[in-house]
Amino acid sequence: MPKQVDHRERRETIARALWRVVEQRGIAHASVREVAQEAGISHGAVQHYFATREEMLVFAMDFASEQTSLRVAEGVRGLGDPPHPRDVLRVMLTEMLPLHPDARATSRMSAAYVLEALHNANIHARARDGLTHGRDLVEQMVRQAIADGHIDPDRDPATETHLLLTLTGLTPLIELGVIEPQEALTAVDQHLDRLFTGNATDSPGNGRSSG
Repeated sequence: MPKQVDHRERRETIARALWRVVEQRGIAHASVREVAQEAGISHGAVQHYFATREEMLVFAMDFASEQTSLRVAEGVRGLGDPPHPRDVLRVMLTEMLPLHPDARATSRMSAAYVLEALHNANIHARARDGLTHGRDLVEQMVRQAIADGHIDPDRDPATETHLLLTLTGLTPLIELGVIEPQEALTAVDQHLDRLFTGNATDSPGNGRSSG
């Protein structure tokens, strides 16, 4: 009998190959032909799953977002029941920084996707919707933390959300060797300590880990 092909698995294989191309050579090399070569499959096989480069990029970014969400969920599962919001936010923020190989690959894919979005209206709309959803999720967490007394009620949820998300701007500093990963983690921890009432005593275990 002919071997059954798992089409989702094949798409994910192509997406991971695209991540590697972007990580190692940059978005300019993310063509169907180069991705096919990286994936070890034919150009035609890639086109069977993705008719255009744009379709391939969109799937690869969606898959990267899924993988980041899975890593966050896995990290949150180890935080206790219920997890402290400070620690949940720390997991979310650190998984968006290039602190380990998987996060680095998805972070670089995300950066490349944003650059592509600046010149492609369809990708721009999808990227904007994705970022808006992520931002709103963080604001919901901040609002709930305020309601539960973990954050000072005088804090503005929208402003605090924006300040939290600016921490992901440490990515290029890490990537270019301006700061060390541990310095980024220290900045994240100190910001969270200042945000949450009671500082270190408010968060069980204080969420401190090596990243």
